[in-house]
Amino acid sequence: MPRPISARFDLSAFRHNLDVARRHASRAKVWAVVKANAYGHGLLRATRAMKDADGFALLDLDEAVRLREAGIDKPILLLEGFFEPGDLAVVERLRLTPVVHDIAQIEMLAQANLATPIPIYLKLDSGMHRLGLAPARWAEALGRARALPSVRGITLMTHFADADGERGVAEQMRRFNEVVDGGGFPCSLANSAALLRYPETHADWVRPGIMLYGCSPFAEQSAETIGLKPVMTLESRVIAVRELKAGDRVGYGGTFTAERPTRVGVVACGYADGYPRHAPTGTPIVVAGRRTRTLGRVSMDMLYADLTGVPDAGVNAPVTLWGESVSADEVATAAGTVSYELLCALAARVPQIERSH
Repeated sequence: MPRPISARFDLSAFRHNLDVARRHASRAKVWAVVKANAYGHGLLRATRAMKDADGFALLDLDEAVRLREAGIDKPILLLEGFFEPGDLAVVERLRLTPVVHDIAQIEMLAQANLATPIPIYLKLDSGMHRLGLAPARWAEALGRARALPSVRGITLMTHFADADGERGVAEQMRRFNEVVDGGGFPCSLANSAALLRYPETHADWVRPGIMLYGCSPFAEQSAETIGLKPVMTLESRVIAVRELKAGDRVGYGGTFTAERPTRVGVVACGYADGYPRHAPTGTPIVVAGRRTRTLGRVSMDMLYADLTGVPDAGVNAPVTLWGESVSADEVATAAGTVSYELLCALAARVPQIERSH
């Protein structure tokens, strides 16, 4: 028998979540963000399930090659652009659209000898201070890009730092509009949070990411209330049951001490499977269809579930770590992180199962 853990992927949830994004996107086209192996969901699995997206946004040239070799003919956006002059030959051959966020990339484009000009996204740093051209260099960069024979078509872009938070997008929108000052170029601004919350950011192309995988970009609003469905469900089983007396401890470091008689289920899932090691006692988990909590410290291959309130659960009882009955957002919040990290951390050793209905 194989180890009783698996990640199940609901392909219909991909399609549902893409439809939710489209309904919010006004008239904008949709880049489905599939970077980081589609947030741990499998690049080809995600792109094939979301074949109705207008294009796919990712980071690595290798991932773009995989999509083209798999017959994916939709536009592909390289979110970090190209890194050296030699990359541009691949960009041209595969018909990719790179993000240009630095003057050095414009220099590479100026020196490139491309047989076919390429479209680019020119990115402004409107306040996040991660990637993007400084406002003081914007006019120079745009002017040079427009004059390059290697460039065919420019879309303007920025990225919001706090669309999911209290500050929102107003200040970054003000800076973007002030620097861009019209010009008639198409624009791409909105990530998942902005797409859902700020219609004024929709522009010509939106770039949803986490919402496509069924998680919420907002700490205070669940994915379910937004109308999203989880794609990934991480499942396992109880492989042993322990009966603790008051005062007994469990796990490495004995970080949980029973205050009363406690039934503990040992679950075949640990941090080597992608479950967060820092998830504390009390992290939600579902055993035999009933919600309960984790206990103690997560091990490499196992963790502990409180079975005291689940009297019928014993060895082989089904366990949901996150997904359809307990959201990855809830688990992430308990662990002091975000669902993005949980999904991307799914280990290669976990068997993967597809379901579509």
